[in-house]
Amino acid sequence: MAVYSMTGYATVHSGPAPADAPPSAPLGLEMRSVNSRFLDLTFKLSDELRAAEPALRELLTSELRRGKVEIRAWIEGRQEGGLKAPTTTELQRLVSIQDGVRAWLPTAAAFSVAEVLSLTSRQVTGTTGLPDELVRLAKNGLEALKSARAREGERLASMLSGHVTQLASLAAQAKPMVPQLVEQQRQRFLDRWQEALGVATPVDSEAARDRALSEATAFAIRIDVAEELTRLASHLEEVARLIMAGGELGKRLDFLIQEMHREANTLGSKSSSLELTRISVDMKVLIEQMREQVQNIE
Repeated sequence: MAVYSMTGYATVHSGPAPADAPPSAPLGLEMRSVNSRFLDLTFKLSDELRAAEPALRELLTSELRRGKVEIRAWIEGRQEGGLKAPTTTELQRLVSIQDGVRAWLPTAAAFSVAEVLSLTSRQVTGTTGLPDELVRLAKNGLEALKSARAREGERLASMLSGHVTQLASLAAQAKPMVPQLVEQQRQRFLDRWQEALGVATPVDSEAARDRALSEATAFAIRIDVAEELTRLASHLEEVARLIMAGGELGKRLDFLIQEMHREANTLGSKSSSLELTRISVDMKVLIEQMREQVQNIE
């Protein structure tokens, strides 16, 4: 199953009706999608297409789970915010209607230019079946949107997989450092005791070694990050598994990212060397990059 991003764009057009079909106005449809915690649908439809909104909402909720999706549909040939020049047929029809009205109401005022433009802009050939036509067009638009979201999701999945590999490499570098640091600290304690005792006797040397071992043990407990590294490895395995499985995984990935960030923070707080601190910082940078991208996954 593919990994889907919540970011996508699609636009489709119905084109003119076939010669043997009833005349109808060609339609245009545009879908834009960005990330959101839930599925948030916004419709921008002309008056003739407003009746299709319930069916469009049902169609989109059956296929999409998350994202802020804006659907805009229009009748081709119209220019939003502009004027459409009336055709000769439309003008003749208005004149006929006006003459009929004035035959009964001789004092009725003639149509003004503004009224003519307003009336002709509302007239569309074959508007009866437009809502159904829009729903059929929306199915094509939805497939195009899902394809765009899948392509973006593939890119995100590839990036996340690369970051998982880098984090696993950093964890592998950090794992052998703790025993080395404990041994270095034990030797440091032992050297300091020897210096404090001067020329130590065998008994004094034995006491110094015991004390150094005790101090090294306490130090090892303070800097032990084995549990953090084990949990981090487990989280990385789960992230890799989810990416391979695909589907609706954005929220689960978001939770795992939070847990990974917590382990990296603990690793940094227990650090007793510059190298381990550097590894912790590099981990947090990678995890933060993953967090930003996971916000876009459905």
